[in-house]
Amino acid sequence: MTVPVDDGRIRCPWPLNSQLYRDYHDYEWSRTLHGDDALFERLCLEAFQSGLSWITILRKRPAFRAAFAEFSIERVARFGDADVTRLLADAGIVRNRLKIEAAIANARVARDLDSGLDALLWSFAPPPRPRPRAHGDIPATTPESVALAKELKRRGFRFVGPTTAYALMQATGMVDDHLADCWVSSDPPATGRPVTF
Repeated sequence: MTVPVDDGRIRCPWPLNSQLYRDYHDYEWSRTLHGDDALFERLCLEAFQSGLSWITILRKRPAFRAAFAEFSIERVARFGDADVTRLLADAGIVRNRLKIEAAIANARVARDLDSGLDALLWSFAPPPRPRPRAHGDIPATTPESVALAKELKRRGFRFVGPTTAYALMQATGMVDDHLADCWVSSDPPATGRPVTF
């Protein structure tokens, strides 16, 4: 079920608790995203989110970007033990050693891909489908996300199970899981508002 909020727009029910959440829903989530570094950021953030709420990650995203060199694959791939120590001491991010080490390892794998991270991830995008009618119609995984997670693991990526892979697909527009009567269009925002979350 979609819900109207104070601006009269009908939205999916999950982003209604804060303006930050609504902005993410309205201007970024399920919008087509390309670029190796941009997709690397989303891959990392989805992994860090595992076991936490997404709003926690959104609130910490500026600190994550500062701590992880704006998610430059080339720069993060060069992180070493001193960087792990630095990141574990950074209260602005999620200080989980396994996730931090996975982000660095994933940067190294992404750096060494022949065709780039963008081409690899988008090769698993399913064909367009109708938007779900209700929140209960949205799956946690799909055959495509299972296949993507399997391929990422085969190549050496960490913290990329089928649920994380599907969340990545949702976040980057590979699938559009806005509910059918949500105001957000599949097209880019017409407002010209910059997406700077």
